Amino acid sequence: MKTICEQSHDLTIGRRSFGTSIAAGLNAAALLHLFGDDLRATEQRGSPDLRSRPTHFSAKAKSVIHLFMNGGPSQMDLFDPKVELDRHHGEAYFSKIAGEVENVADAGALMRSPFKFAQHGECGMWVSNALPHLTRHVDDIALIRSLHTTNITHEPALYIIQTGQMPSGYPTLGSWVVYGLGSESQNLPAYVVLDDPLGLPINGVENWHAGFLPPIYQGTRFRSVGSPVLNLRPEVADSPEIARLQRDLLSRLDRLHQRQRPAQPNLDARIASYELAARMQMSATDALDLSQETAQTQALYGIGSPPTDSYGRRCLIARRLVERGVRFVQLFINAQIWDNHTGLATDMKAACDRTDLPIAGLLQDLKQRGLLDETLIIWGGEFGRLPIAQLPKDKDERKAGRDHNKNAACCWFAGGGVRGGTTYGATDDLGFAAVENRVSVPDYHATILHLLGLNHEELFVNEHGLKEKLTGVQPARVVREIMA
Repeated sequence: MKTICEQSHDLTIGRRSFGTSIAAGLNAAALLHLFGDDLRATEQRGSPDLRSRPTHFSAKAKSVIHLFMNGGPSQMDLFDPKVELDRHHGEAYFSKIAGEVENVADAGALMRSPFKFAQHGECGMWVSNALPHLTRHVDDIALIRSLHTTNITHEPALYIIQTGQMPSGYPTLGSWVVYGLGSESQNLPAYVVLDDPLGLPINGVENWHAGFLPPIYQGTRFRSVGSPVLNLRPEVADSPEIARLQRDLLSRLDRLHQRQRPAQPNLDARIASYELAARMQMSATDALDLSQETAQTQALYGIGSPPTDSYGRRCLIARRLVERGVRFVQLFINAQIWDNHTGLATDMKAACDRTDLPIAGLLQDLKQRGLLDETLIIWGGEFGRLPIAQLPKDKDERKAGRDHNKNAACCWFAGGGVRGGTTYGATDDLGFAAVENRVSVPDYHATILHLLGLNHEELFVNEHGLKEKLTGVQPARVVREIMA
């Protein structure tokens, strides 16, 4: 039989074991604290919904149509003419920018633009002849020629321009806007994506996901042809009275289930999505019914003509959606048509032929309906292009294109709160880098939010102990110089 002293000795803990136990306990306490922060943040957000919310200050725009030109349009071939490229065409320049070129073996000399530039509108904005239809609307456009980013590869550059962060998993611009403002329509999604029927863009659906925000704020894909959303309608239609009773019963059961499981954003979002789907059965079909539009309006968008029909349909649908209170509509184009590594003269012209007339039609249609003043139109891609040639494998200079460039890009805004006819910022003599009134991606995002009445510093979520914002931790400046 052990003595009391022996039993006491069995209960003692060595210093090393004691230290290990304390360290494990501190880790567990810290983890529980983080879980508690996340739970409290979820509770503070409340049950997510799409009801319209007040702005931080008076808003210029009520909705956004984001014309995303995935692939990286070339600034010096569309909006930023460079006399020095004409003058020094064919001269070696690679050694000065070697670290900025992805495909070193294909790098060539300085290359002039194959397009001709002229000044247009009362403002005298420079635009190339690749965009003949947009030239009629330059007095409604604020052009930024000094946008720059931090990565020259499509995937991370797309994450940066869409979410403000290079890693994946963060909320996109559209999700932040809807999180901050909600929607003026309860019968349609607040954030609608009109991707190209020919294929998804690089990064796929991550271009419109909600990240750590409740899933209800992610983009909803609408098809531009056929049923807007698959499986939207039941196989067998019930009478209106039976359908109403079914929805009422399901709603009561959902609320009972929801009350027993508080702070479950996925559950809240799923219930809200089902309820929205029921309301959408009429509203979505109506919004996408282009037969309600006159032949003149359809022709304005290029509907019925092979190069412009698809993009024209989506531009017209975008107008019909914002007209019905949808907050954020985003259009994508397939297969990186602006990624003109080779065949710049032909491939960029083809990209313009597909999009130029529909975009001009959208601007004209919004303006004549009195919608442009309250709708913010955004055009741009994830980066720009280099002033040197990128040669094909056969080294035929007639087929040359341009490689990616993170140091300079163009984008433009029109509509809600924008001072039309403005050209802001400048690049160096060759168009390689933004040098005057530089606009970073955080600046770009802060400006969009400001036009919508949102302060980028006040639109945040506490996530894992961090104050997460669209503009991140980098300094961000609202570009007030392009505002009316």
